[in-house]
Amino acid sequence: MTQPTLAFLGLGVMGGPMAGWLVKNGHPVKVWNRTQAKAETWAQSNPGEVAASIAQAVAGADFVMACVGDDPDARSVALEAFAAMKPGAVYVDHTTTSAALSKELALAAAGAGLDWLDAPVSGGQAGAINGRLTAMCGAREAVFERAKPVLSAYCGNIVRIGEAGAGQLAKMVNQIAIAGVVQGLAEAVTFAKAQNLDTDAVLAAISKGAAGSWQMENRWGTMVEDRYDFGFAVDWMRKDLRIVLEAAQAKGLDLALTQMVDGYYAEIQADGGGRLDTSSLAKRFTSLRKPD
Repeated sequence: MTQPTLAFLGLGVMGGPMAGWLVKNGHPVKVWNRTQAKAETWAQSNPGEVAASIAQAVAGADFVMACVGDDPDARSVALEAFAAMKPGAVYVDHTTTSAALSKELALAAAGAGLDWLDAPVSGGQAGAINGRLTAMCGAREAVFERAKPVLSAYCGNIVRIGEAGAGQLAKMVNQIAIAGVVQGLAEAVTFAKAQNLDTDAVLAAISKGAAGSWQMENRWGTMVEDRYDFGFAVDWMRKDLRIVLEAAQAKGLDLALTQMVDGYYAEIQADGGGRLDTSSLAKRFTSLRKPD
């Protein structure tokens, strides 16, 4: 059976590995990145074709995947792609954006004779590198089923939440949950260290019980060691939490914990830590601890 032809737009810390998995799974892939040098570096390790423009990348593709920055980036890239895509092709947006933008672009795609699927992902840089991301999807059922085999190249869990925009709303739920868990873990690690406990012993005791989580299993040790270079950056988390808080405000919801953690991330940004990963919430406590 002939593999569908694919285009991937945006080769950052997430998009680069995701596009690589498509190639590994035997798909013909054309890639584009705003910075051409990054695309050429990607091509040194992957037998995909580098396109000089979005139009060149998407021409003739059955599926176009995008993973870019914020709402303005996602809108401009999508609209430029829509103008050059073949009728009936599917545009899959992995960018985390507002649900309102997804609904807007779904209508624009339909007007151009295209299908739309919003599919923000969770799992961070490690999930992208290992091909084990979770995709939360908003699309018509038929479009979702058509795209699912392609997404399985880099996603271990692919769930249709509802119609266009529903995937983005699910991603907001994900980020709310992560923000609270990471802050709790940061406080737990800080408390354990302040009490001069054997942190490895504490982890062994609590990680298999009710306190256990992905964040604990993967970030406890690095928080203890004060290392924060593991992927998803504070700058991007703040973008996501801005989207969350705007959507919550529109519904009259007071997400007090999320608002508080967003403020803590703002402190880390102000201290020059915008490119640290989200577990750097523990770093805030370094200057606050009293001497033993």
